[in-house]
Amino acid sequence: MAKKPASFFSCTECGSQSPKWLGRCPDCNAWNSFIQEETAPPSTQPFALSSATAPTPIDAVSADSAPRISTNLANLDRVLGGGLVIGGVTLVGGEPGVGKSTLLLQACEELAKQGRVLYVSGEESPRQLAMRAKRLGTTNPNIHVYTETSVERIVAEIEKMRPVAAIIDSIQTVHTAANSSTPGSVGQVRDSAGALMSTAKRLSIPIFLIGHITKEGTIAGPKSLEHIVDTVLYFEGDKFQNYRVIRAYKNRFGPVNEVAIYQMHDDGLEEVPNPSAALISQRSSAAGSAIVAALEGTRPLLIEVQALVSTTHFPSPRRMTIGIDANRVALLLAVLERKGGGSFVTHDVYVNLAGGLQIDEPALDLGIVAAVLSSQRNTPVAFDIAIFGEVGLLGEVRSVSQPDLRAREAAALGFRRLIVPRSNATEIHADIELIPVARIEEFAGVLFGPS
Repeated sequence: MAKKPASFFSCTECGSQSPKWLGRCPDCNAWNSFIQEETAPPSTQPFALSSATAPTPIDAVSADSAPRISTNLANLDRVLGGGLVIGGVTLVGGEPGVGKSTLLLQACEELAKQGRVLYVSGEESPRQLAMRAKRLGTTNPNIHVYTETSVERIVAEIEKMRPVAAIIDSIQTVHTAANSSTPGSVGQVRDSAGALMSTAKRLSIPIFLIGHITKEGTIAGPKSLEHIVDTVLYFEGDKFQNYRVIRAYKNRFGPVNEVAIYQMHDDGLEEVPNPSAALISQRSSAAGSAIVAALEGTRPLLIEVQALVSTTHFPSPRRMTIGIDANRVALLLAVLERKGGGSFVTHDVYVNLAGGLQIDEPALDLGIVAAVLSSQRNTPVAFDIAIFGEVGLLGEVRSVSQPDLRAREAAALGFRRLIVPRSNATEIHADIELIPVARIEEFAGVLFGPS
């Protein structure tokens, strides 16, 4: 019998395995994605999801909605789809220092009112956690701190305690005896997450996993980690900015792309009850500013788009964006040049979403165009106008989803006029004056008059 190799190579993107290192994965075509792993001991036994020994007819399985546990943090509950699902596993990723542990400690304080909560830390000592908890005011005696990195011991403690919820901080620091590689490696992260996932399902206990991210902004470890869990939340926002955004990228029990907005203070994160009002509270009446009615998940947001168009001093003009896809801005500038909006070949163009948000939605197009034209012509957009709409390559203004929801948000914040795609006008019933447009040339004329 051939001797089994002591190690093999796994693709971090799709999980495929190879006995040798490959420059490109033959399954997902990812380059330089193979990482060496040690072969697991032969005595390793997989974790069972349940004690069922035979398949069950699907019509015999209860189809009732999964019960949920409220975190009593309204924004977090909404991003989760209505609260924690019994037995659900939630992965929370984000930049170092952005507030992942802070948010989950605050969630622990609320969950502890319903029973014991287990906070497992592989990075901080109990004293360090207690210092942070005291600062945040999360000192409920039902919060139990456990500094451990062995998955087997963590699972045993969860089985013994049967907490309302468990938090693992972080999945990259724990390890399982089923894999002999170092903590944080591809195999360890995958196997540890699998063991914790099976424990959550078997005991019907919701578990949070905090995940580190790479320099590219993705969660460290194999892509299979995101497939294993039920929900993936990304904590976004510059740690030097006040606002933090929690965004759902995967949710088996609720909508994706749902967002919650928080503001960071010395004593923790505070929910922003009216994000639109907060985001445009410092808006300016100067040229180069436009208010866009965007939609994140099911939540309408009014956002200020800022643009600066200035004469370039370099052979190649600069195109810089913050919070918006740079390629999308370049495309819109090309449309403007072709459709009579002016020439930008001798101008640098800078576009920014105020408040430090990152949003990728077609409805921003018309707002970007308005801000760029406003800066170029040094003419401010009227203070009572809000805008939304997608711009096509042919210069047409295309319809977007949920126009009435966007219009109601604009009306609620005091905007009297709303520029919308003509094809969306009949769907809007909000109490606000509508200005429908069908072409980019028509839009420029509505904003600034004939050029």
